[in-house]
Amino acid sequence: MISLESEVLERHLPFFRGKSVLLAGGINDQFPQKLVQHSQSVQVWTCYFDYARSQSAVNFSIEFQGNADLIVYYWTKNKQEVQFQLLQLLANAQEEQEMLIIGENRCGVRSVEKMLSPFGDIAKIDSARRCGLYHFSLKKRPHFLLNSYWKTYHHPQLQGLTIHSLPGVFSANELDVGTALLLSTLNHPIKGKVLDLGCGVGVIGSIIKKTNPKSAVMMTDIHAMALESARKTLAENQLEGEVFASDVFSDVEGKFDLIISNPPFHDGIDTAYQAVKTLISQAKWHLNQGGELRIVANAFLPYPDLLQQHFGEFEVLAQTSKFKVYSVKN
Repeated sequence: MISLESEVLERHLPFFRGKSVLLAGGINDQFPQKLVQHSQSVQVWTCYFDYARSQSAVNFSIEFQGNADLIVYYWTKNKQEVQFQLLQLLANAQEEQEMLIIGENRCGVRSVEKMLSPFGDIAKIDSARRCGLYHFSLKKRPHFLLNSYWKTYHHPQLQGLTIHSLPGVFSANELDVGTALLLSTLNHPIKGKVLDLGCGVGVIGSIIKKTNPKSAVMMTDIHAMALESARKTLAENQLEGEVFASDVFSDVEGKFDLIISNPPFHDGIDTAYQAVKTLISQAKWHLNQGGELRIVANAFLPYPDLLQQHFGEFEVLAQTSKFKVYSVKN
């Protein structure tokens, strides 16, 4: 299966013939395998571990230093992340670098013209499958400095922690209300091994480590920008913790006394529950006897049914009109 965006790209295969190709951005399908027979070579760069682990020879990182005759960028819904990635790619490219940008109209791909026109020639060359396809030729390399993209923030609830974040990461600019509600329930000492699953910028794991120095904290996420943010948040606050990529429990080993999460329920701009279903259904295999799973979720989501199905009883530790904090014991 290939995405709507890749279906549009398939209409333009002459662009790819005999060229080295780099596919980047929000690519999430099998199109690279189809391109191999048309191109000289195909590389893939992604910031998303769930896609990287499902493919072979994919570069999973926050920056890409290689080159290619043709760069194909899949637009994502997060404009800040898109700008970061496009300017990083073009800052390392040669003048006259050729690029195709493909994206769904509802994700705002039209704004690519304004974003890239200062750096070269851009034109829309196709419109199909509710997507727009743009051709870009680089005339003036943009200046890109990774350090200029870091942001920091504080919050009274974070007890002096400074949160460090890169663009596109959940809760990148301020403490989100769901996480704030979850943190309000951490009013008892926490011991043993803790897993902050889907850690984002590292708020939950960092506050647990700061207030419970003897706890062993691990943080995971699928987003390379989140992992880098969580590492910096720990380091800049002189805290120790292990941060690594995992698609829910895919790369998690061992058992924990507490698994805690503000799990995502958006995939692109559509709602998706698969990650949360996996989290709840597999959590018991990663909890010690008496261990706890604690999550915060939008109140309207059907998580009580999942929790009851896999754990039996559950407790609501805190709630507002929008969010609930659930707790289950193993």
